[in-house]
Amino acid sequence: MAGITEHVPVMYQEALDLLAVKPGEVYVDATLGGAGHTRGILERGGLVIGLDQDPEAVARAQTLGLPGLKVFQRNFRHLREVLAEAGIEQVAGILADLGVSSFHLEDPKRGFSYHKEGPLDMRMGLEGPTAMEVVNTLPLEALYRILRDLGEEKQAHRIAKAIVEARKKAPIRTTTQLAEVVQRAVGFRKAGHPARKTFQALRMYVNDELGALEDFLHQAKAALKPGGRLVVITFHSLEDRLVKRFLKESGLRVLTKKPLTPSPEEVAQNPRARSAKLRAGEKEAA
Repeated sequence: MAGITEHVPVMYQEALDLLAVKPGEVYVDATLGGAGHTRGILERGGLVIGLDQDPEAVARAQTLGLPGLKVFQRNFRHLREVLAEAGIEQVAGILADLGVSSFHLEDPKRGFSYHKEGPLDMRMGLEGPTAMEVVNTLPLEALYRILRDLGEEKQAHRIAKAIVEARKKAPIRTTTQLAEVVQRAVGFRKAGHPARKTFQALRMYVNDELGALEDFLHQAKAALKPGGRLVVITFHSLEDRLVKRFLKESGLRVLTKKPLTPSPEEVAQNPRARSAKLRAGEKEAA
């Protein structure tokens, strides 16, 4: 898409090393995005089942014409049925990179960025209620809980109240309108834009990101062959805690006693990588 930079996969080498790709084996890229990690799997001789709920991401991947890649437009919470549809019982590895892609952040019409004017959408799959519907219809208490629980926003009540007061005058329809409401409510912050956590919380709510991750993880172990590996890259504490708990309770052999994080060099080249954490586990051989 013109004007939008290529998505840079985070911890590319670390993820591929932990997947331990074997030629001819099938792997799942559960969050296909710009197909960055998928290319690495294919270059190492693996075959890939790629999932993405975003029709635009699926269309981009299909135009790449990558041999060995089979693409499904599906949320990764439907992993089990996608594999059944593909006629595959188990795979040698599963990778999930939970970061929002550059395509989403840099395309104003998708409504993910508080820096760019666009409709307040935030849907990754282009289905269901938009963020605009959420901020203009949910009661104060519900908005407060979303901002507190998903955004871990300390000023959640003040921001929720400001949203409710603003929408009484006129609906909040755009990203910059919402960002201005938040900024007026809490002022400037040294540590990033004041609307960052609000946008994160709304995005996670609109896409049910934690619910989808939990569904996916519960299916992942069964989808792995003995010796198969699961690699998950998260970008904030709620996701990381969920993955950490799953690996501890699932019976998978934990390959990362502490999560891997990007090198200073990678963060310097790609600042969006700074909060990434990578955890991995291996299914014990039968």
